[in-house]
Amino acid sequence: MARRPLILIAPRWVPATTLGTERIAPLEAIADCFVDAILAAGGLPLQMALTADEDVIASYVALADGVAVPGGPDVNPRRWGSDEPYDPDLLCEERDAFEFPLVRRALEADLPILTTCRGTQLLNVALGGTLCMDVPSLGAVDGMAQWHHAGILNGPAHPVEVEEGSRLSRAMGGVTEAQVNSAHHCCVDVLGEGVRLVARATDGVPEGIEVPGRRFCVGVQWHPEYTWRTIESDFSLWRSFVDACR
Repeated sequence: MARRPLILIAPRWVPATTLGTERIAPLEAIADCFVDAILAAGGLPLQMALTADEDVIASYVALADGVAVPGGPDVNPRRWGSDEPYDPDLLCEERDAFEFPLVRRALEADLPILTTCRGTQLLNVALGGTLCMDVPSLGAVDGMAQWHHAGILNGPAHPVEVEEGSRLSRAMGGVTEAQVNSAHHCCVDVLGEGVRLVARATDGVPEGIEVPGRRFCVGVQWHPEYTWRTIESDFSLWRSFVDACR
């Protein structure tokens, strides 16, 4: 049996709840469709412990063949020096404190990296970029209405145009236009060091980035973990990522 490449998954964090007078501990979890996509593509997913301990993170990275960072709450604008007021209920400091050192160490090790939604935004910020925290404020390119970018996970929401010859295009089977789902209100703005914007929705909203010169470092704004069973270009993206990890 061929060895499956070990792929770290950064977990989501669900705040503590109460049951009567008892406090139920926070949850660290992964959406099963994210795990299933990696399994179907031939990888061996491993949920990480959510920790700010960089020695623990370094130990994980030393074991891994690749890293995947999923969506979730917004990245704190203070991470790129913004002092504009922002709703703290939309943030998750626990994930920021964990994922920034994880992504930086994965980059240092040149591990293959695939990010979705929040993960893509965080990747850009980790490399010195910034984010637009309100996609509707971008409007649309001339002659277009802005697509609905929030709340459609299980089917196509809009088309994206992918740069021909880019790593993302090749990973998606060579397509230059694809239908994708959509569930975000933030997106990349100023690109980080070495980051290239290689996909936009047809209304102009940024949808895909990559870092050339890396073994595989690709981020998409959509959620291919929800649509890999029905959209071939999304499953091709997972297979390409796992192949790079292999």
